Amino acid sequence: MSATPIYRRVLLKLSGEVMMGNQPFGISSEVIPPLATELAEVHGLGVETAIVIGGGNIIRGIQASEKGFDRVTGDLMGMLATVINALALQDALEQRGVATRVQTAIEIRQVAEPFIRRRAIRHLEKGRVVIFAAGTGNPFFTTDSAAALRASEIHADALLKATKVDGLYTADPNREAGATLVKKADYSYLLQHSLKIMDAAAVSLCQNSSIPIRIFNIRVPGNIKRVVQGEDVGSLVSRE
Repeated sequence: MSATPIYRRVLLKLSGEVMMGNQPFGISSEVIPPLATELAEVHGLGVETAIVIGGGNIIRGIQASEKGFDRVTGDLMGMLATVINALALQDALEQRGVATRVQTAIEIRQVAEPFIRRRAIRHLEKGRVVIFAAGTGNPFFTTDSAAALRASEIHADALLKATKVDGLYTADPNREAGATLVKKADYSYLLQHSLKIMDAAAVSLCQNSSIPIRIFNIRVPGNIKRVVQGEDVGSLVSRE
């Protein structure tokens, strides 16, 4: 592993579940500080870092619809949850001296900038971490799709998919004992096997933009830094 980053610009996809740690709901005060510290270290390496964050630690649109809410309303609630998470992460990063901007796909100008592609790229060029919130701004699209979309729009060198497992498996390792880790695969492998690690729309977007996807375990301290420095952590999905 080289101390020099192999990527100039990355987009990190964080799930909302990452924010809650071992608690059943909300934002964990035990998770955010070390995560922000590690992101600050990656920023210190000179890597232009953008983040898309989910909201599942607060509410998921599809879960809200299952409880009787209209699906569109539920998805809007989920988008707002991602804004809450983005503001929490922004605060933690700025406490560590990292200049940060939150951009939202739905306008909430009192708390964050609206998403403007050229402005986002300019922030990254100036060394600011940019956190994209509110998904794509549209119902029925996941934050994985938002991550692939934003990665394409900002010309990211890679999409880093942070998960609770060690990478891409042949099946859900939490449900099937025989699931094995796949270290390298092409985009069609994910699409053909309908693996739930990332939805098909997101994979197709990355395939069309030729953006490699690195899937890794966020719960292992230091993994984000290892990935950007070129260590073979987790799984790599790309054109083989």
